[in-house]
Formats: sequence, C-alpha cells, structure tokens
Amino acid sequence: MPFRSRKIHAFLILWLAIAIPAHGKNHETGFLDRTITLQGTTYKYQVFVPETWTAHQKWPVILFLHGAGERGNDGIQQSDVGIGTEIRVDRGRIPAIVVMPQCRKNMWWTQPPMDDLAMATLDAASKEFHGDPERTYLTGISMGGYGSWHLAEKYPRKFAAMVVICGGLRPPAATLKAHPDLAKWSPADESYSAAAAKIGKTPVWIFHGADDDIVPTTESRQMYAAMKEVGAEAHYTEYPNIKHVSWDKAYDDEKLFPWLFSKSLGSRSK
Repeated sequence: MPFRSRKIHAFLILWLAIAIPAHGKNHETGFLDRTITLQGTTYKYQVFVPETWTAHQKWPVILFLHGAGERGNDGIQQSDVGIGTEIRVDRGRIPAIVVMPQCRKNMWWTQPPMDDLAMATLDAASKEFHGDPERTYLTGISMGGYGSWHLAEKYPRKFAAMVVICGGLRPPAATLKAHPDLAKWSPADESYSAAAAKIGKTPVWIFHGADDDIVPTTESRQMYAAMKEVGAEAHYTEYPNIKHVSWDKAYDDEKLFPWLFSKSLGSRSK
C-alpha cells in the first residue's frame, strides 16, 4: 500500500474510533439501580433518568423521600409509590433526574444516618447525571414528608422548591410510641414558626387529605401558616373525603410540575 494511502487509511480508522463513541453510544435511561456506601454500609437506591437525557446540558433533579411502608434494603420498593407511580403513568411529565433513596426498617428520614443517606444519593446522582444545583427540588410523602421538612431545615439554601404531601413537623403519638428514640430527632417543643424560620423562603406546595387518619391535617395547616409568616411562596391543597393516600392526586395535578420546574435558586428572593 502506498504511503499516502496508508496515511488516509489510518486517519479513517482513528476518525471512526472517535466518532462512534461520540455519536453512537446509547446512554442508560429509565429506572436505574445504584448503590452508595456511607459510614461503611452499602445502600441500594434508584435513579430515574429521562429518555431524552444528554450530557450536553444540566438537568433538574428531584429528591423523593418515600413513606414508612417502603422501608427496607431491596432498593426497589420506594420506586413503586408516589412519584415513581406518576413517572410510569407518563414519563414525559417529569423531565428530570429523580433520586429515590430507601430508608432502612425501623428508621425514619429524620434520624441519622438516614438523612445523610438521602443527601449522599442526591449528590452522587447529581454528579453522575449532570444535575443542576440551581434547580434541585425536594418532595416526600407521609414519613417522607416529615423528612422533607427536616432536610429543608438542615439545608435551607439547597432546594429551589419543595412539595410536601401528608407530612409534618411533629410525628403522630402512635409513631412516637412505636419509635421512642424518634423524639430525639423530632423534638415536640420545636415550634412551627421556628422550623419555618430555619427553612426560609423556599417555595413550597403542601398537600393533605382532609380525612387523613394517620397524620393530622393540622400538621400541614400549621406549616403552611408558618411558611406564609416568613414570606415564602406557600400553597396548600387539602382534598375533601381523602384519607392518608393523598399523593396519587397530588402528583397527578397538572399544575404541579410546571410550577415546580419554574423555580430556581437564582430567582428566589434573598
């Protein structure tokens, strides 16, 4: 083969080696299994990645905290309820990275290291999938609603907005009786106003079933009033004739995700 032909041939091979990974690689999307090691313990969690995902842009990120019924160590149950259900019904409604950690049995999101686990999975997924720190959101249902208020207090400038469903500040008496150690991490003497002052002006949309027989509606009503007092953009939706499972209606609200994605840290009032 003449020298010039050999050069052209080598160039084509090199070009193909570069071009194929750049243009032909299929990225993983959908519900993905992930693990993270925290304080010597390995935890399984889920990350939802939209089919339209690309590394050429930053993506909004939602941290979802499940309720007490999905606790465990299989790393899957938490994706079958709440926001996970909504994604499976219509994936196009939520064009975001959704991070779904799993709380261990007999623990609550307000207890360490579960709160640290939630944030660690959020940070890991945001790094892996080009999460936008200006558009990072928080949502939770029931026990996860309590966890959402807790994390919003602990990290007041982390989340651009939050959606809290049938959660609260003070756990129900039955829960405290079953988990007496929880009182240490959810002090009964902390006022709703004090919690709201720590959270600051994070926009929030709160949902609750009017007939909830597990978490009193007063928890959401009190936090709504407290957030309004500190000048936050706060919305409250209470569903008549709905008991504890109010999250299906909440996540199905056609106004919810457009509202959520309209928020960013850069646009929040200082």
